[in-house]
Amino acid sequence: MSQSGVINWAEIDDVLLDMDGTLLDRHFDNFFFEEELPRRYAALHGLPFEESRARLMAMYRSVEGELAWTDLHYWTERVGIDVVALHWELDHMIGFLPGAEPFLTEIRRRGKRITILTNAHTSGVEVKAAKTGLHRYVDRIVDAFEVGYLKMRPEYWPTCQRLVGFDPGRALFVDDDEGCLHAAQRFGLARIVHSAKSSSRLPAEASSRFTSVEQMTALLHGHRFPAGD
Repeated sequence: MSQSGVINWAEIDDVLLDMDGTLLDRHFDNFFFEEELPRRYAALHGLPFEESRARLMAMYRSVEGELAWTDLHYWTERVGIDVVALHWELDHMIGFLPGAEPFLTEIRRRGKRITILTNAHTSGVEVKAAKTGLHRYVDRIVDAFEVGYLKMRPEYWPTCQRLVGFDPGRALFVDDDEGCLHAAQRFGLARIVHSAKSSSRLPAEASSRFTSVEQMTALLHGHRFPAGD
């Protein structure tokens, strides 16, 4: 950011973007893991929905922050349901957040290198790219399994930098997960933005620590940031 608090695109070479909740509507993931998978698990095991949901939420929390947290093959084995096939079955629910496609188109026109950094599993990325054509807007999609860590882990960022080759001082990173933003900040990324409107079905939630935007296009039009960000 410049001293005036306005993003200076001439100082940015790499645009590093989260996928779910930043470019793609997180409503799909919320519905999938909090509603549909518990419903299928309940039917499989003859459980009431609320009990099934509570069991799965406890399973999710038990591996939060580890690669297993987003590993679709791990969840297939653990719950006894083909989670990847269920993604394909429900792919009609996958879509871009408002403003994401125009933002990507304009950033590419400006000649910036666009890399998606996602905690998602490789199989999930394949489903979402096939449905949205997301891969056609960007230079590269790097999932957490290529890096070996999730983005909120400090080990993630030096490994990711070696893979992608970005200069932290000339990169912009946008994510809806504040844990990931804090890890990036500690690593030394100079420009960090929080995606406040991660789901089309939930209200925006601004960050108290990072500059927040509700649509990515806000970053294109002389968007003013608080001094010191």
